[in-house]
Amino acid sequence: MLSRTAEYALRAVLFLADRGEPTNVELIAERLDVPRNYLSKILHRLAREGVLSSTRGQGGGFRLALAPDRLPLLRVVGPFDTMTGERRCLLGRPQCRDGNPCPAHRQWKSVSEKVAEFFRERTVGDLLRG
Repeated sequence: MLSRTAEYALRAVLFLADRGEPTNVELIAERLDVPRNYLSKILHRLAREGVLSSTRGQGGGFRLALAPDRLPLLRVVGPFDTMTGERRCLLGRPQCRDGNPCPAHRQWKSVSEKVAEFFRERTVGDLLRG
């Protein structure tokens, strides 16, 4: 469902939320087994979006800019994936919509709307609590 980039973003944010302290990209990349340069770009994008904050120097690193309970999952994955309920045809048809549905349209519409709702309504804190 998620692109690899959005998945890495979510995993990194959950890692940072669990740690609760500034953490450098090298440690995050090592612990999550994610390429460092790729992760660095993701983390900097999340910082520009206001999801993370970063500080340079000794004791610096990335941390959440908001409390986990105030950080919707959509803010984490949204910069990388569209989770608005809009969807592409599951079968790849260019003209698939309610008025001209493909055979999978109704079932896929239901699933994609639930996925979008999940990311809109759940927070990082919700995932941490399980």
